[in-house]
Amino acid sequence: MKTQTFRKAEHLCRQRDIETLFSAGSHALTAYPLRMVYRATTPGSRPPVQVLLSVAKRRLHHAVDRNRAKRQLREAYRRHKYLLTDALPDGAAWHVAFIWLAEGPIDSRQIDSRMQSLLRRMAERIAAGSDHDGSRENRDGGLENHDDSHENRAGSVSHTPSEP
Repeated sequence: MKTQTFRKAEHLCRQRDIETLFSAGSHALTAYPLRMVYRATTPGSRPPVQVLLSVAKRRLHHAVDRNRAKRQLREAYRRHKYLLTDALPDGAAWHVAFIWLAEGPIDSRQIDSRMQSLLRRMAERIAAGSDHDGSRENRDGGLENHDDSHENRAGSVSHTPSEP
């Protein structure tokens, strides 16, 4: 049986690592109500995958709802992290963030299934040797083709003005 834990060492806490995760070069997958942002990092003495969970006050106004959402995310990741860790090659390390997108509470079964979907898709990309293929799931679980690699933290695409 797989060990189903989510220890403190697996939490992404260092501000520098978080800033690097959300900078250019990171990739994103979306399976509503979750967005996963991930980036390869240098392996070290830390666990091969470190995770950040984010539920914004803008999305869920009441603390009780935010705490429940974070608890759902932790539980879903803890139960299914083997989908990702088993697919990692030796010496690989990743930083991953799960961002809550929904404007209200969501059923735990839906969070669980979407977490599985995101972890499977990331594992497939790692196994295929490609970090990003430009597709993401829409709200119904279908795939849309988008390139999220240039999105900023708020989810809007940053554009550079064209010169005349």
